[in-house]
Amino acid sequence: MSFFVKYPRIDIERAVVAVTGGARGIGRATAARFVAAGAAVVLGDRDLETATATARELGCQALALDVGSRESFAGFRAAIESAHGPISILVNNAGVMPLGNFLDEADSVTATQINVNLWGPINGMREVLPGMIERRRGHVVNVASLAGKMPTPGGSVYSATKHAVVGLSASVRDEVADHGVSVTTILPSLVNTDLGAGLSMPAAVTVEPEDIAAAIVESTLHRRAEIVIPGWLGAAERTSHLLPNSVLQGLRRQAGGAELSTEANADPRRAEYLTRLGKQVSDA
Repeated sequence: MSFFVKYPRIDIERAVVAVTGGARGIGRATAARFVAAGAAVVLGDRDLETATATARELGCQALALDVGSRESFAGFRAAIESAHGPISILVNNAGVMPLGNFLDEADSVTATQINVNLWGPINGMREVLPGMIERRRGHVVNVASLAGKMPTPGGSVYSATKHAVVGLSASVRDEVADHGVSVTTILPSLVNTDLGAGLSMPAAVTVEPEDIAAAIVESTLHRRAEIVIPGWLGAAERTSHLLPNSVLQGLRRQAGGAELSTEANADPRRAEYLTRLGKQVSDA
């Protein structure tokens, strides 16, 4: 057994790519980049109407998908394989981020976050990894967050789900490595999408969906375990562990902490997202 893992190359021009949460934001930008590279791309999203419009614009396909349902994900995978062949690359991007005080959060909102943010990647990997292992080739990208590496007051359950995805991805990566299959975790800071609408953060830590999309596509070439965007925040996060917790807590208090979520929810830019999220919670 070799000490270092060498993954089989994936030819993007011939790849079949599945992107969850593909109707908007990071999913849309990722799909656009894979389509431009010549891949056959299929978007999965609960909002099939918007996903279909997005797919029409990009030149790909859209299918209905509830990532929190194993049955739905199985149907999504089967439909892709029937139309295009085996999935080469799976991008588990679907996610939700309600904001607010932990004790005020309704159980239904908590359940929705766990279903989408954590069960989504679990269901996705359990559906596609067996085929990838059998073919001894494949790549999975799990879109997590820097909130999965640090405390996030005002987004406690969201942070918990992303911590879980970080641990899940790293563990599964080691389990499947000897089968020629790779798992990469993407850890963005605040992304300029509906999900983060209303959050007031410095420009230096705010990134665009296209930045995340570029990192996702590039990961199919280098297959790194984790990618922090922007990159300098990765070094900052690692260095932060050298500081006493009291100092880190004080810095978070100075930055606003939980107050940021209150301000964000009052921002008109977040209203449409909260409406969609409320419908998703009520449908769960």
